Amino acid sequence: MSMDFIEALSEIEREKGISKDILLEAIEAALISSYKRNFNTAQNVRVDMNRTTGVIRVYARKTVVDDVLDPRLEISLYAAREMNPNYQLDDIAEIEVTPRDFGRIAAQTAKQVVTQRIREAERGLIYNAFIDKEEDIVTGIVQRQDQRNIYIDLGKIEAVLPLNELMPNEKFVHGDRVKSYITKVENTTKGPQIILSRTHPGLLKRLFELEVPEIFDGVVEIRSVAREAGFRSKIAVFSRNPEVDPVGSCVGPKGLRVQTIVNELKGEKIDIVRWSENVDEYVANALSPSKVVEVTVHENEKMSRVIVPDYQLSLAIGIKGQNARLAAKLTGWKIDIKSETQAEQEFGRTKTSTELMHQDSISID
Repeated sequence: MSMDFIEALSEIEREKGISKDILLEAIEAALISSYKRNFNTAQNVRVDMNRTTGVIRVYARKTVVDDVLDPRLEISLYAAREMNPNYQLDDIAEIEVTPRDFGRIAAQTAKQVVTQRIREAERGLIYNAFIDKEEDIVTGIVQRQDQRNIYIDLGKIEAVLPLNELMPNEKFVHGDRVKSYITKVENTTKGPQIILSRTHPGLLKRLFELEVPEIFDGVVEIRSVAREAGFRSKIAVFSRNPEVDPVGSCVGPKGLRVQTIVNELKGEKIDIVRWSENVDEYVANALSPSKVVEVTVHENEKMSRVIVPDYQLSLAIGIKGQNARLAAKLTGWKIDIKSETQAEQEFGRTKTSTELMHQDSISID
């Protein structure tokens, strides 16, 4: 070792942020293992590296005893006092045993340790950078694909986008730019692993936060999201300022804001509805784009019975029950939908065409 090596460690400390003392301690620990391995010894040893000159010395550490049973680990009091008259029984005597060619082994070992520690530090920096981005959107470039995953280059690391986290009929090729939602950041033995998704409801929420300034500023709040990726989604919004229309803010001038999100999601339909603390009003809004005549709330069962005009029944239920299913996910309430005719036959209700005036929602195809 030399002063140049010590200076190189100082440079690594400045550039990589890895403490020189930590590197030196790691090198010394590795040198102990190398000494025992290469010189076939079971001695207790200490390796000392001079922090200024880089000179390395190896010391055998032996217990001072009256009768030596194991010369590898013990030294007699007489022999110890020949080196230093102050030694007493049970003291630890250190004897320099630095091999003649230990410098070559030390250089190889130090290089391996420094390389490993730099790699670990870089992995740590990447992990710390991305753990803060968990549940956020990132943009990357498609690098390759296998039978289970697409691998996305995020600059400092390659993230994994499982094929089952793609929207139906969604395909990417090498070089495509992709926006994805980070669902998980793990620190594995092979380094940080980042898992992405294109189907997670959080992707829709983050896209609205990026496109709608009122949401970013906190004036408009997203209260709930329900999504069947690639087909249809519902998002419930609320305004803290009575003068700001939450639905209109999300739609944007001439529908530009929401259309940008629809394009990003490959044409996924989005219903933007006004959130309300009144369950009946909220459920009615959530069934957009259908109109609702009446909502009856059953608190104990957390169920709402909804009556819609006869001609709106199929619209309220949706294809294969999708609209009703998403509305139930959005509100957290079970929803039982009846037409006016069904309600009259089942409950003896007087048929009416009066619709709820507080219906406030919009559907974007």
